[in-house]
Amino acid sequence: MPHAYNGMAATDLDGVVWRKSRHSNSQGSCVEFAKLPDGGIAMRNSRHPDGPALVYTPAEIEAMLLGVKDGEFDYLIAD
Repeated sequence: MPHAYNGMAATDLDGVVWRKSRHSNSQGSCVEFAKLPDGGIAMRNSRHPDGPALVYTPAEIEAMLLGVKDGEFDYLIAD
């Protein structure tokens, strides 16, 4: 696999396993995550699986998940 970088085509991340939340809806409104061989974590839009991937460190993903669990981003989806 080539060196992973932000904006690379998700299809170039050969051999990774993409996972989607069971909370995604039938219209495919969800993101998918894949653990990379170097420990990084890639994210792609499930509606555009051939599109670009964003690559994060485990620490960045952990910070985001902790913030989501604590409700820090609830305002983004509030009515």
